[in-house]
Amino acid sequence: MKNRVITISREFGSGGRTIGKKVAEQLGIPCYDSELIQKIAEESGFDAKFVQEAGEYAPGGFLSNLSSRTFGPTNEDYLWKIQYQIISRLAGQGPCVIVGRCADYILRDKADCLRVFIHADAQFRARRIVQEYGERAESPEQRLRDKDKRRAAYHRFYTNMKWGHAQNYDLTLNSGTLGIDKCVEIIRDLY
Repeated sequence: MKNRVITISREFGSGGRTIGKKVAEQLGIPCYDSELIQKIAEESGFDAKFVQEAGEYAPGGFLSNLSSRTFGPTNEDYLWKIQYQIISRLAGQGPCVIVGRCADYILRDKADCLRVFIHADAQFRARRIVQEYGERAESPEQRLRDKDKRRAAYHRFYTNMKWGHAQNYDLTLNSGTLGIDKCVEIIRDLY
């Protein structure tokens, strides 16, 4: 029997992380999210906070390109290589849910993989991030735009694919319309 892996990509505030954890819990399989960041940090020698932040910023810009031509690969490129290896290894070890980190792309040809994208309208997500993460100086809407922009740029840089476009996933779910629990049920039933 082939390994069955579920990857969850998500818009910020859509509940993708929560959905992934609940799906894994109900299926009795591991979920890798913050655990993945910790594994990358351990293997790379970088601080977990740096790994987390680097995973949402695409290398780029004039100075970065000049630097990489002069001195070789960037720290972000090194982290991408380690991330790629770890995700591939985890998928090879057995069934699991992997949240974010371009796992949908990394496992596109390596595992029996259900690639899911979770999205919702801005109002639902803004309300949810305030409930989950609290108020901040910047507005919830600005936080959504900034985080989604970074995720899209990172995904595009390393995969050359458009993040969030339905044709790149097996399933896209609107958690604002369906609700978190219904999304969990749908994914679980497709497993």
